[in-house]
Amino acid sequence: MSEDVAKADPPENRPVDPVPEAGNGHGHRNLGIALALISMAQLMVVLDGTIVNIALPHIQTELGFSNANLPWVVNAYALAFGGLLLLGGRIGDIVGRRKVFVFGVVLFGLASFVGGIAQSESVLLASRILQGIAAAAASPNALALITTTFPAGKERNRAMGVYAAMSGAGAAVGLILGGALTEADWRWTFFINTPIGLIVAVLAFRFLGESPRQTGKFDLPGAITGTLGLTSLVYGLTHAATEGWGDTATLTYILGGLALIAVFLGIEARSRHALMPFRILANRTRGISFFVMLVVGAAMFSMFYFLGIYVQNIMGYSAIKTGFAFLPFSLGIVAAAQVASTLVSRMDPRWISGAGGVLAAGGMFGFSQLEVDSAYLTHLLPFILLLSFGMGLIFVPLTLTAVSGVANEDSGVGSAVLNTVQQIGGAVGLALLGTISTSAIKDRFTELAPGLQKAAQSGSSPEQLKQLEGQFTAVATTHGFTRAFLWSTFLMLGAAVVTVVGLSIKHKDLATDGQSGPVHRG
Repeated sequence: MSEDVAKADPPENRPVDPVPEAGNGHGHRNLGIALALISMAQLMVVLDGTIVNIALPHIQTELGFSNANLPWVVNAYALAFGGLLLLGGRIGDIVGRRKVFVFGVVLFGLASFVGGIAQSESVLLASRILQGIAAAAASPNALALITTTFPAGKERNRAMGVYAAMSGAGAAVGLILGGALTEADWRWTFFINTPIGLIVAVLAFRFLGESPRQTGKFDLPGAITGTLGLTSLVYGLTHAATEGWGDTATLTYILGGLALIAVFLGIEARSRHALMPFRILANRTRGISFFVMLVVGAAMFSMFYFLGIYVQNIMGYSAIKTGFAFLPFSLGIVAAAQVASTLVSRMDPRWISGAGGVLAAGGMFGFSQLEVDSAYLTHLLPFILLLSFGMGLIFVPLTLTAVSGVANEDSGVGSAVLNTVQQIGGAVGLALLGTISTSAIKDRFTELAPGLQKAAQSGSSPEQLKQLEGQFTAVATTHGFTRAFLWSTFLMLGAAVVTVVGLSIKHKDLATDGQSGPVHRG
């Protein structure tokens, strides 16, 4: 597959599906249906990043996940998705975006069905990996299909707006839908994707146009070394939670992962068809933007993960009530994004994102003060809103600076790298913070254990001992989660400092980017 496609099958001998003309080909008939298909697929991929978070306590109880292994339900998906996202877009360019899109949504539906019937940890994690691979095929090509299917102008602009709305609403929809489905059975958070994926795939051949094929290579060595390196690194960080940082296996996985990542960087530096061209990263503005978004991804993943479990297991909320408890987070991001969109034309992006980082750090610090008996309205909601508003202020300017000055031919790659670093940052960050949390839980429970032993020796009934153990577990769990949030606070403060100090682009440069010659080109 890594052989040069142009050499194996010259362009003149290879069939090319033309982009249909408006009103003639199937790609431009029933644009409303075409937009619905693309939007449904994107919503399915995006919401799967959060829908499972609500189901995690139920998955842990039924399948017997340990505290150390539970983050892999999230990380297995994020690593496969983030690690292969760039390759998925590249394959779409060469093979045909509609073909790869259809492959992605079909595989996503089938993998979701396997997750729904899973009876063991290994089967569920395998299904999550397959879901991530499928998302990496479907997501980048869903956006590309808009330009293939919709003629330039009003129709394409409208389609882009709906696509962006679906991407933005995915987290909120995932939390609420995840809560509603988990109330029935957590397995429905997986099953729901199967009919959606199959319906979209069948209709895509009729209502979506195919893209012209390009020549080039699939950078499989880069994709394999990068994904394996990240997986090894994340596994090593997770392994440290149970075996310690000095354990031979822990060090082997971490060092092996770093070595593979170094090999990946070497491959990308020399490849003419690199998945992640160094020219995209070489520019200081984009490099800072990608780094900060990586940290933001870590904070977002940890917030949804730890708070989702805390609200259900400690506060006793039902699954659907938990979903609605997070709704203010999505509303806060939307409101802050509107404010940031207005400010970005008047104020340098580093001040907007820097302020957002400080607000987000304040929200994380508020979570680090949670107790077993904390109340939603007084101890959670204010900091959910603070964090969400800070995130909204970060996202808008950094999304603009991440693609600032990118050449037209690299615009797709620049956007894909931005999505990739968020997924990878989330996976690595959750692995690290999950290890910190698990270690703190174990230490705190060890401190409380003598009290349980004393109660047993004093003749307490089994019911009383079980109740006391539950109380100690809640105290230890809360302690572990708050340690993770405290570290998230430091991460967000560091990101704010890096943004203010390192992001030098002016708001006037953003306003003229792409209009008056090269601006900050890498």
